Amino acid sequence: MKKVSKLVAVVLVLSMVFVSCGNSENNNGGTSAPGGTATDSTSNEDNSLKYITDRGQFILGLDASFPPMGFTDEDLNIVGFDIDVAKEVCKRMGVELKLQPIDWKAKEQELNTKNIDCIWNGFSYSEERNAALTLSQSYMTNTQVAVVLSTSEATKLSDLAGKVVAIQNGSTASDAMEDNKEFTDSLKQLVKVDDNVQAMMDLKINGSDAVVMDEVVARYYTEKEPGTYKILEETLSDEQYVIGFRKGDKALCDEIEKYLKEMKEDGTLANISTEWFGKDITTIQ
Repeated sequence: MKKVSKLVAVVLVLSMVFVSCGNSENNNGGTSAPGGTATDSTSNEDNSLKYITDRGQFILGLDASFPPMGFTDEDLNIVGFDIDVAKEVCKRMGVELKLQPIDWKAKEQELNTKNIDCIWNGFSYSEERNAALTLSQSYMTNTQVAVVLSTSEATKLSDLAGKVVAIQNGSTASDAMEDNKEFTDSLKQLVKVDDNVQAMMDLKINGSDAVVMDEVVARYYTEKEPGTYKILEETLSDEQYVIGFRKGDKALCDEIEKYLKEMKEDGTLANISTEWFGKDITTIQ
């Protein structure tokens, strides 16, 4: 009986040790992500704005071939409407703006691994993106349209039946095609390319019959090369441009929105829009 009692006592002592260790480990919280975190994992405190102001730098992720929102010009400088707006926002925030070209297919991964602080480059709202990221309010409206050569006989979407249509991989043009299944199924082939620059080059040499893309981009190309392209009147979808942040980075999102609203009120946003589009087409409230 004494041996059994001693054995039970030992088991009880060991159990208490394991329970104590487990509680101690749980109370220590999670580990920090490399380079620090924007949100404190132990208290759920949103430090996203402090993370930027302490570092003194705001890293904007973009597809550098998306005119006129953000693109590389002939002098190899990254320019565009979104770039000019972001420069003014960062000036008012007192931080440096860093432009970081990224693979658009991996944009959410680039954001979540903290290679960038936001996705700001003609980034359209979707329910899927809203679930995965913190999104700003819309600052511009957009539609998905089909662009063809000016010599094309196509005047409406149904005229593209049996034709080859190109889109940028990872763009909301893909969503538009999925939402218009009857149109997509009527095509001979749907080709996905790396960016709109390549898509337009392929169209120009008859590598495809049409390109589905953002209307603001389509109009940039038609105005840049008058008489080369035309935009079909029918649209595939209506969209809203937003800025994407890491999920939970609401403090940073709110700060950016605050300056956008200031710029709307004092006319700065209208001036930038007029420089790029000939009029104020921004929608920030």
